[in-house]
Amino acid sequence: MQQRAPRHERGFNLIEVVISLAVLGVLVGVGVPSAADMIESQRLANVSNDVLQQLHLARSEAIKRNARVVLCKSSGGDTCAKAGGWEQGWILFQDANNSGTREPAEPVLERLLPVPQGFRLSANTPMARYVSFGPFGGARMTSGAFQAGTFTVCRISVDQVEGRQIIINAGGRPRVQKVRLAECL
Repeated sequence: MQQRAPRHERGFNLIEVVISLAVLGVLVGVGVPSAADMIESQRLANVSNDVLQQLHLARSEAIKRNARVVLCKSSGGDTCAKAGGWEQGWILFQDANNSGTREPAEPVLERLLPVPQGFRLSANTPMARYVSFGPFGGARMTSGAFQAGTFTVCRISVDQVEGRQIIINAGGRPRVQKVRLAECL
């Protein structure tokens, strides 16, 4: 006569399933806000890196062309804007007459789109209208004085918010640093 081996039941009982789902719910609840913060931080880094890349491009074009090259805010892509912020977009051009504004005969090297919706890009007073690089790569105002200053990129908020500052030193070299801002308007 053959004997049957005892059967071992496989699977989960109801209590194990409920506990597993509860643990999974807690992990998702903790992880989702962190993931959203990480995505927002990455978007901020992307915007600030785009600005940094354009400043490097302007500096290298000035050195390559042995001429003054200017970045100025521009909504239309043809002339420099006198009002509004840098988030409206900007143009990169060779400034033959050293005016800091684009004349019709001066070539536009690049047109840049506005920063993404919900972000703010502002500059302090030395760079409120334009950033100009001379033939040796230094940032210079139209008067010849060195032009050092800071761009600030942040997500628009009335609360404390993470931001990035792009700082241009007296030699014209830009760098990025993280900052916490009280607000971003």
